[in-house]
Amino acid sequence: MRIFTGAPVPTGADRVVIQEDVTRDGNHIQLKDTLGSGDNIRPAAGDFRQGDRLTAPRRLSPQDVALLASMNVAQVCVAKKPDIALISTGDELVMPGEIPGPDQIIASNTFGLFALLGELGAAPRLLPIARDTPQSLDQTLDLAADADLIVTIGGASVGDHDIVSRVASDRGLDRAFYKVAMRPGKPLMAGTIGSAMMLGLPGNPVSAMVCGHIFLAPVVRAMMGLSAAAATRYPARLSVDLPIGGPREHYMRATLQANDIAPFDNQDSSLLRMLSQSNALLIRPPNDAPRKIGDVVEYIPLGS
Repeated sequence: MRIFTGAPVPTGADRVVIQEDVTRDGNHIQLKDTLGSGDNIRPAAGDFRQGDRLTAPRRLSPQDVALLASMNVAQVCVAKKPDIALISTGDELVMPGEIPGPDQIIASNTFGLFALLGELGAAPRLLPIARDTPQSLDQTLDLAADADLIVTIGGASVGDHDIVSRVASDRGLDRAFYKVAMRPGKPLMAGTIGSAMMLGLPGNPVSAMVCGHIFLAPVVRAMMGLSAAAATRYPARLSVDLPIGGPREHYMRATLQANDIAPFDNQDSSLLRMLSQSNALLIRPPNDAPRKIGDVVEYIPLGS
């Protein structure tokens, strides 16, 4: 009996011979001597059975979606993509494509964080740059009133123009903490304002991006229904010697090759080029002793 690929096996049959392994003459076939040992039959429930489940919580991959469709699951319950408002602050900032003045720089942090949040599966949006006046920041925060998470960049330190905490407090900010013992990224603030969470990141370019990986990314994962856990740390061997560490936990831009890791010599927190060339953040505990080549250290991977 002739059947086609994917067809049910006729009752009583226990083997399918593929067309390439026979010679046909009218209604007769002759089997070739190239037959393999397999029966070329896929058993029912060989891929999945009724009642099988995908474990949750998980972020659905394209492969998961294909499997669910194959299982005839037309709808699944998922977490809402968190709506995240990104706000850069500062008179010194101009948008990419504009011509900066002698005392201005290009706003870069929001764009890097926007890309990071997109990779995580969130729904970020860029709001206008808030200038160094309470009125400007207040107006921009009005645009974020319906967000699940408000992220400000800059203005969270103690300078004359650092007004984020003051303006947010006037709007009802319930601040959870301010400042962390880490490098880079000390002036970090977190709390809730209305029904939204608020995270105030430092304005220094590298500090903002590092805090994005260390603090913002785990928050977003938790908001998406995934496990509430810190960024996963992995072990690696040092390929260079390191001097004694400083008083704060240090997240050093580094390159990881195989299982060997080396930080860049210059860890200035304004150097985005070094961050762009890094694929890992090497973590040194506070007051870490000098390290030798071959010592095992911890790192957090950057990128996919």
